[in-house]
Amino acid sequence: MTLTRSLAAKYYTDPQVFEIERTGVLSQTWQFACHVSDIANPGDYHAFDLAGESLFCVRGRDGVIRTFYNVCQHRAHQLVQGSGNTRVVVCPYHAWTYELTGQMRAGPNVKSVEGFNTADICLTGVRTEEFLGFVFVNLDPNAKPMEDWFPNARAELEQWVPNWAALKPLEWVEIPERCNWKVSVENYSECYHCSLNHPTFATGVVKPETYDIQPEGKILRHRTECQNLDAMTYDIHSGFDHWNEYSSWFLWPMFSFQVYPGNVLNTYHWRAIDADHVVVWRGWYSVDGAESETVRKLAIQDRETTVEEDIHLVESVQRGLKSRGYVPGPLVVDPKCGVNSEHSILHLQRWMRDAVDGGAAQ
Repeated sequence: MTLTRSLAAKYYTDPQVFEIERTGVLSQTWQFACHVSDIANPGDYHAFDLAGESLFCVRGRDGVIRTFYNVCQHRAHQLVQGSGNTRVVVCPYHAWTYELTGQMRAGPNVKSVEGFNTADICLTGVRTEEFLGFVFVNLDPNAKPMEDWFPNARAELEQWVPNWAALKPLEWVEIPERCNWKVSVENYSECYHCSLNHPTFATGVVKPETYDIQPEGKILRHRTECQNLDAMTYDIHSGFDHWNEYSSWFLWPMFSFQVYPGNVLNTYHWRAIDADHVVVWRGWYSVDGAESETVRKLAIQDRETTVEEDIHLVESVQRGLKSRGYVPGPLVVDPKCGVNSEHSILHLQRWMRDAVDGGAAQ
């Protein structure tokens, strides 16, 4: 039997590899933009960076959420910063004005230019989808819908989080990590390290012996039972189905929905900065974003244990990948799968390798 070895260090350390990813996989996949509650009202906008581009989402007067490149079609000044509300989008440089649909409305003295027609000028739009209250974008105008990429994820999440439409962010934590985005994503995508490195998660939240991860489309689907009720670190009775399970839907390449026991929705999303840096955002959600003792306690516990523990792990891996002594070892792929197997990393690294060597996002 041929052993499958982990990816070579260059995939995580070479700036040229990162540039291939920036213009390839990161620009050709569905990426998180914001939560719908960030742009709840007509005229609300939210700016963000993705794959080296500045973008912004805005809710139109018709209620539709649209996404545009954050650049004026006149002489390329950025249009908005941060979040806010506006009747129209006005460029700070020369006051060219755009409707919330992206269509140019007016500009100082443009009528003096023969043949100038505002109807011919529009901001450059970006593919946008709403997914259970989360806004995703794809810089590839020909990208397949999210349902093609992530089959059944929406339907399954509706079963695990039936009250998703009422949820808003309660806590939103930004976590800079000094590692390649793939190191952080790989760490998230296996639990081979959990019992040794995450004692609180492994003894007070889930039963590691029941943990398994399987690919479904471009999803890595995590499933496990919750820990014995007398060992749980928080009250998990919710009144919904699946209350005694932990489930996760990692959506390639940089977002994951998690549902903790008790039907507590939480998310991870990654933003790649360069070959050596990534920022991870950790979100926790409650009904209307209202204070919840259970969710807040769990968020604090997670931040002080699992999140903090993972930072040290991934940053150590990144340092090790730069060592001349590193020779990629074989992945531990158990045919029976389970928690002490890296079959999920086998699939994940194939996607990663294809995205660089094959130029394929999907």
